[in-house]
Amino acid sequence: MILNTLTAISPVDGRYRNKVEKLEEFFSEFALIRYRVKIEVEYFLALCHLPLPQLSGVTAEQAEVLRALAGSFSMEDAQRVKEIEKVTNHDVKAVEYFLKEKFDTTGLSAYKEFIHFGLTSQDVNNTALPLSIQDALKEVYYPEMDKLTGKLKELAAEWNEIPMLAFTHGQPASPTRLGKEILVFVERLEVQLDQLRSVTLYGKFGGATGNFNAHQVAFPQVDWQSFADQFLKEWLGLARSRYTTQIAHYDDHSALFDALKRINTILLDLDRDIWLYISKSYFRQKIKKGEVGSSTMPHKVNPIDFENSEGNVGIANAAFDHLSSKLPVSRLQRELTDSTVTRYVGVPFAHTLIAIDSTLRGLNKLLLNREAIDADLDNNQAVVAEAIQTILRREGYPNPYEALKELTRNNQPVTQESISAFIDQLKVSEELKAELKAITPRNYTGIF
Repeated sequence: MILNTLTAISPVDGRYRNKVEKLEEFFSEFALIRYRVKIEVEYFLALCHLPLPQLSGVTAEQAEVLRALAGSFSMEDAQRVKEIEKVTNHDVKAVEYFLKEKFDTTGLSAYKEFIHFGLTSQDVNNTALPLSIQDALKEVYYPEMDKLTGKLKELAAEWNEIPMLAFTHGQPASPTRLGKEILVFVERLEVQLDQLRSVTLYGKFGGATGNFNAHQVAFPQVDWQSFADQFLKEWLGLARSRYTTQIAHYDDHSALFDALKRINTILLDLDRDIWLYISKSYFRQKIKKGEVGSSTMPHKVNPIDFENSEGNVGIANAAFDHLSSKLPVSRLQRELTDSTVTRYVGVPFAHTLIAIDSTLRGLNKLLLNREAIDADLDNNQAVVAEAIQTILRREGYPNPYEALKELTRNNQPVTQESISAFIDQLKVSEELKAELKAITPRNYTGIF
């Protein structure tokens, strides 16, 4: 049945589905079952490769058939797993039974009891989840963030020489350049993306309570610790936690979710700054024919993309925060709350993806309003007071800060003329007066 987006309860499955559907390959119920099948198949083949004598009859051709089964896992296959689950009331056991059915039809019946051999369901779940997260980051998240940082770099280069009034505490401050202010966010994002990439994802793989009890009693001659380390690293591309309970520690997942939260928070900070610049008319927005900004005020062109991004960041970070704080906590060796919560991992990823898309869409609509930027600079001559008093300090002039304070903090307009008159009455050389008068809000922008 095709999902009706008009009746979906969640907006990520309804209104925003077209923006997040790439994530269904990693976080949907179908995806979870597919990853479980992959884990079970790869584990069976790793046992053959060990080798276990009981599996010596499995041929290379049969191994390829099994890999093809996992690689071509279909919606019909997933439906069959769900049908089995209605009977077992256990989702991982349903995958095991599904694979046993496939073994019966592919000449592998004699080996089917080695599917899920010695494992607990969390050996499968706690490798499937980090693998799906790792793949989603690589295939979806990082490419989208590359688009965003690429656009910011493009704008920073385009606006590199644009002087702009800065604001501290919401008040006019020493001027800056627009390109540099964009680079602030580029640097912050890239530093945190590097930290995100440095997070190592671990899998749990050690049997019912993490001690390989069943494996060891069946094959005491095998070094199961080394086998599991190698299986996760070389067959799945994951690190392995050696000392575990029945479930993963999830500390690594928390580190990853916290890193995603920090990146989202930077995105939110960018959204709010651009929103404020739009409110100051520093930017106009491209107008699309047929769109309206208000049901009653025809003139409105609202910064809706940045507002949409901000809202989705809030939802995403609330969910990441819960995942981060809840998952590492479990009663004794096992309880089921993590299983419930991990099914939610795709939701904050989806809201994050929507936020990135919205910010990028908003950035692509921006039209620089140089007139408004220049007018604000020209109307705030007081911001050069810092420059004047600093040069006077250099020259050993007595109490320059206090003199400029008296000029600029008297609730009277500070104009280019009043500053020029102030400079004229200073007992300094004409050369120094000329140097001071040459400073304007448009050229007092420092370096970066």
